[in-house]
Amino acid sequence: MDLILFLKTVVMGLVEGATEFLPVSSTGHLIIAGEWLHFLDDRPQTRDSFEIIIQLGAILAVVWFYRAKIWEVLRRLGKDATANRLFFNLVLAFLPAAAVGLVAHKWIKTHLFNPVNVAIALVVGGVVILVIEAWKRRVDTETVDDIRPKTAFGIGLCQVLSLVPGTSRSAATILGGVSLGLSRVAATEFSFFLAIPVMFAATGLDLARSYHDLHGADVPVFAVGFIVSFLSALVVIKALLRFVASHTFRGFAWYRIAFGLLLLAWYYLHPAA
Repeated sequence: MDLILFLKTVVMGLVEGATEFLPVSSTGHLIIAGEWLHFLDDRPQTRDSFEIIIQLGAILAVVWFYRAKIWEVLRRLGKDATANRLFFNLVLAFLPAAAVGLVAHKWIKTHLFNPVNVAIALVVGGVVILVIEAWKRRVDTETVDDIRPKTAFGIGLCQVLSLVPGTSRSAATILGGVSLGLSRVAATEFSFFLAIPVMFAATGLDLARSYHDLHGADVPVFAVGFIVSFLSALVVIKALLRFVASHTFRGFAWYRIAFGLLLLAWYYLHPAA
C-alpha cells in the first residue's frame, strides 16, 4: 500500500469512527469524504466493501465499551426482568428499520447516495434538532433500563428516517428518544445499544452481497481502516457520554446546517464536481 492510499485510508477510518455515533451522519460524511479524496474511484466494489469493514470496526467499539453490560444482560436473560426488558426493547426498536431497509435498501443506495441529497438531509436534520431542543419536554425515563416497550418501538420508528443518507442514525434515535421522554444519557446509551443489532445486520447483509469482491490484496487497506475506525469510535463514545450529561445538541445542529449549506453552495457552483 503506497503512502497516499495509506493516508486516505486513515482519513476514511477517522471519518467513520468520529461520526458514526454523533448526530451528524457517518454515511453522509463517508460519501463526501470518499468523493473528495477520490478514494478507490477505480474500484467502487472494493470501496463499498471497505466502508462495510470500517463500520464493523465502529460497532465493535460499542461492544467493547459496553462489554460488561452486554455480558450481564446475556447472562441474566430469561432470569431477570430488567435484562429481559432491555433485550425485548432492542428487538422492538430494531424491527422497523430492518423491515424497511430490507425492502428499500437497493433503491435507497441507487437514488439517494449522492452528495446533494446528503447536504439537504444535513440541513433539514439540523433544523429538526433545533426544533426538538426548543421544545420543553418532560423527562420521565432516566436510565436505559427503565425504557418502556412503547417508547422503544417509537425510537425504532424514528430510526427508519436514518435510512436516508445524511439523516444520521444516531440523530434519529437519540433525538427520537429525547422527544419521547428519555434523558439525554438514556437516549444516547439506548442508541449505542441499538446500533449493535442494526449495524451487524446491515454489515452482514452487505458482506453477503459483496463477498465475491473481497480480495487478499486489499487486506492491508481493510485492516488499517478497521483499526482506525475502532479506536476513533471508542474515543467518541466516551466523549459523547460525558458531553450529553450537561450539554444540548444545538452545536451539532448548527454544524449540520452550516456544512450542509456549504455543500449545496459548492455543488451548485461546481455541478460537475
